[in-house]
Amino acid sequence: MKVLLLKDVYKLGRAGDIKKVADGYGRNYLIPQGLALPATDSSVKLAERIAEKATERRAILNKELQGMADVLQGMEIEFGVRASETGKLYGSVSPLMIAEKIKELKGIEIDRHQIVTESIRTLGEYMVPISLTLDLIPEVSVFVVREGEVGKRPAPVSDAEAVAEDFVEAIEEAEAIQEIVEEVINEETATE
Repeated sequence: MKVLLLKDVYKLGRAGDIKKVADGYGRNYLIPQGLALPATDSSVKLAERIAEKATERRAILNKELQGMADVLQGMEIEFGVRASETGKLYGSVSPLMIAEKIKELKGIEIDRHQIVTESIRTLGEYMVPISLTLDLIPEVSVFVVREGEVGKRPAPVSDAEAVAEDFVEAIEEAEAIQEIVEEVINEETATE
């Protein structure tokens, strides 16, 4: 089914675009939500005007939301959760929980549908995009740590530091092996 988008739809297209979508997605979601119209000859003629108006609205909306995007970009959120020894969570960190934490910390109201991630089910650091508009998608750092370790996450290690540490470890291992080899050779020469 072809539809004419009336509003920007994340991961589908911008207002005024004509897109081919699955029949059920068009009939059951896009059209009832007022996001699209069936692409008929008369609606296709409207596409250019809809695209122009949407571009103007998008520019205004982007200006209004730019401050919010600047605040959210690079923001760090930490969740202390119960987890198994392997790092799997007993439960999950959902987009709703992330939205509530942002509201608690910064007072910014975010709809859970704007948070572009699945529920987090393992310990670790995650970069979570937040879709304010199609053009403004700031990323928030979400740290999921064990319950008792909140505020104790290790400082990030740069790639150069990690490579240097690996190199030093490899040298130390090689030296230890070399010492063992020399001891074995000395023992064999002493017994001869």
